[in-house]
Amino acid sequence: MHGNSSVLPGGHTFCRAMAAMLMASGMLAACQSAPEPTEMSRTTLQTAPADLQLLCANAVAGAAKMDSSKILPVGSRALDAESFNVELNANGKRFNCIVDNKGVVRSVQAV
Repeated sequence: MHGNSSVLPGGHTFCRAMAAMLMASGMLAACQSAPEPTEMSRTTLQTAPADLQLLCANAVAGAAKMDSSKILPVGSRALDAESFNVELNANGKRFNCIVDNKGVVRSVQAV
């Protein structure tokens, strides 16, 4: 004995077993499956694809006479089956852009 009466015989084995159980439970938690696409919050509102958002950023850059790297898309939503509204921030000034799913920018307006 180690001079400590609270040490259980085989205490090291108990600690190893507990450590193994904790590691196994951590591995199981890491193996959880991703939610179904219908359960993801992003699917409740269809957003514009990134390439269409970038087309709007370029269109706003031309309208605002700014470098397109200063234009940031901050939101988007589907208007109908063929077009999207993209909200953009141009160095603090807000713009709306309507673009169709073929990449044609229909309008750019300062808000």
